[in-house]
Amino acid sequence: MNYKHLLSLAFLAACTLCASAAKTPKYVFYFIGDGMGLNQVNGTETYLAATEGRIGIGELCFASFPYTALATSYSASHGITDSAAGGTALATGCKTYNGCLGLRPDSVTSVSSIAQWAKEAGMAVGVTTSVSIDHATPAAFYAHQTYRGKYYEVGCDLAASGFDFFAGTDFLKPNSKDSATPDLYSLCQKAGYTIVRGYSEFQQKRRGAQRMIMLQSEEASKIDRSALPYAIDRKPGDMTLQEITGAAIDFLYGKSPKGFFLMVEGGKIDWAAHANDARTVFSEVIDFDNAIRIAYDFLRKHPEETLIVVTADHETGGLGLGNYDYTLYTNLLKYQSMSAAEYSKHLGQLRRKLGDGFTFDAVRKDLTEHFGFWTEVPVAEEQEDQLQRAFDAIVEGKDKGAESMYAQENALGNLAKHILNTNAHLGWTSGQHTNGYVPVFAVGCGAEAFHGRINNTEIAPLMGTIAGYCKGNPNDQR
Repeated sequence: MNYKHLLSLAFLAACTLCASAAKTPKYVFYFIGDGMGLNQVNGTETYLAATEGRIGIGELCFASFPYTALATSYSASHGITDSAAGGTALATGCKTYNGCLGLRPDSVTSVSSIAQWAKEAGMAVGVTTSVSIDHATPAAFYAHQTYRGKYYEVGCDLAASGFDFFAGTDFLKPNSKDSATPDLYSLCQKAGYTIVRGYSEFQQKRRGAQRMIMLQSEEASKIDRSALPYAIDRKPGDMTLQEITGAAIDFLYGKSPKGFFLMVEGGKIDWAAHANDARTVFSEVIDFDNAIRIAYDFLRKHPEETLIVVTADHETGGLGLGNYDYTLYTNLLKYQSMSAAEYSKHLGQLRRKLGDGFTFDAVRKDLTEHFGFWTEVPVAEEQEDQLQRAFDAIVEGKDKGAESMYAQENALGNLAKHILNTNAHLGWTSGQHTNGYVPVFAVGCGAEAFHGRINNTEIAPLMGTIAGYCKGNPNDQR
């Protein structure tokens, strides 16, 4: 399917005219790319064009939406927000302090989210993510906790929410420290949720379920319950954000005659940006866009009744598109075949496999295979010396590794991605969040309301007002 044609200005203009006539959308999609600043979007489009051998952009679906805005992201306590405070602002229209979920800065007063406003208005409601369902951003839509790390308590809030559909990898801490209390699976089942593992089981059980929680397979959770694999590392059978989005629409559509509200988080854009892994970041943005395309296809079938808003909670990494001269070589990133974190694991497996044959010559060949070094990507003599030293440290048991917020890498894997970044002329200012503007993209019924510079606290109340859930921010009226 040619999305460049589908996203033609003529079609989008027609959608907007229909939307204006309809006034109130029946179906509302809220996509949040965690850590997705302006340069994560622009860098991805630059990369897509570069892989086609040209300077310019290869259009993402959501970046082609006709209405855009820039949003500030600071929290009540810090100039740079974390995902809990950022998620709370996006969900409730209220600032709070870093680490807090669904509470005002007094740590006592609860604030309701747009998901709750939608539920109170009679809509079916879904909250979904590519990471654990109790992680900060999804939790901001249903939880009220002083600290995002209270995962069991957050899970209890999920069970009590009454929302219709949840999806993510799993619960991070399904059991309480108090052995007398039920685990979260039991608690959710008691609250009326059917728990399914994977898309196939969802298809089998969705028709008979009143409420549903869709998780990845138990086998996948034994490997990593915190998040789906990066798109670049995905293997057959892994659950995907596209499957989650499609399942949510299938479950919610028709659940209420008034329509539905669905939040979808692309959570691992942030994780890859924390690791300064540009190729993996761009793959995550593309994967996020593929999920948005499913909602956009839905909009094409319901052009007078659908609103799609795409934004981010903050920027991560301080990504710079250019760190040398006026050239970019983002095409070189295509030679990276796995995330730096996965490559670090791969090196461990290679060492066990080769035994005494694990030499620097063997690693050179492996770097050529997985990063294009020496054949497609130039490696300076100084960089090769650094790779040799990193290899020696692994063999001698002296490797200190490199750790980002969500990944542990050995020094060689970490170095490989930085060499690739350098050759692509990409730079990073931080391994943490920054205060850069985040983009807002909108299409459909009421999308014209999103324009100019806005605060992140304006997005949810604006969506709620457009959709008829409320007038202004209900939290300001309580």
